[in-house]
Amino acid sequence: MGGRKRNAGIVEQVDCGVAELRPDDGRPDRWTLLLDGYPQSAVDLADPGRLDFEYMRRIASVVDAMAPAGAPLSVLHLGGGALTMPRYVAATRPGSAQRVVELDAALIAFVRRELPLPRGADIRVRAADARAAVASTAPGRFDLVIADVYSGARVPAHLASREFLTEAARVLRPDGLYVANLADGAGLAFARGQAATLRAVFAEVVLLAEPPVLRGRRFGNVVLVASPTRGRIPAAELARAAAADPFPARLVDGEGLADLVGAARVVTDATATPSPAPPADLF
Repeated sequence: MGGRKRNAGIVEQVDCGVAELRPDDGRPDRWTLLLDGYPQSAVDLADPGRLDFEYMRRIASVVDAMAPAGAPLSVLHLGGGALTMPRYVAATRPGSAQRVVELDAALIAFVRRELPLPRGADIRVRAADARAAVASTAPGRFDLVIADVYSGARVPAHLASREFLTEAARVLRPDGLYVANLADGAGLAFARGQAATLRAVFAEVVLLAEPPVLRGRRFGNVVLVASPTRGRIPAAELARAAAADPFPARLVDGEGLADLVGAARVVTDATATPSPAPPADLF
């Protein structure tokens, strides 16, 4: 193991800040990745199917429901973190071809050194900007694109526009799915704008969030799922999984989503802003 130890954690300076892998004393194979103090990912090396962060379980429910159990998928992950979701896909859908794009090359090296990827899994990780990587990708290459990109604790503005989402839709197969994790607070202005923009690009969109987040009472994660083909999103399965979660969430679609979006405008490169910063005391 490399890195600098601090309170039994492993700390290293990476390109975008300070990364720390913090162990769980009760489960020696379980680690949490923090960047500049913000929790980013949690990994259980002994059980990659165990997901401690609720937004990761929402994304995993999409992975589980979009194809028959065990069937391999072609997946593009935008944002790497501790590579939790690539490990999950490799464990639940052996033979999947996965590509990961992470801007921070030093973070990639740190995570791969301290938390090695499973042997035999087809997971290729490259250091690049997510938007540039998508723009250089051939059309119709992936079954699933997962966008979980944060700079600090905010989604970058250039990954929030119609122009970017149009490129993301281009690299999907016709029956593919796009999944985005973002965070928002009171008023849900950012989430509403993202839902409006996805609805302008994709044929079908649904939103998953906990009721207090939906009501703007608490800052938290919002997961959006979109498809270029109407009827492709397994909404009933996603709703059941969300309702059964230890932190139950609601699925919003159709007229309910239209009501939530309201007068929110489609976001373009000219109007895009980063997602809001979390409250200082959130973590």
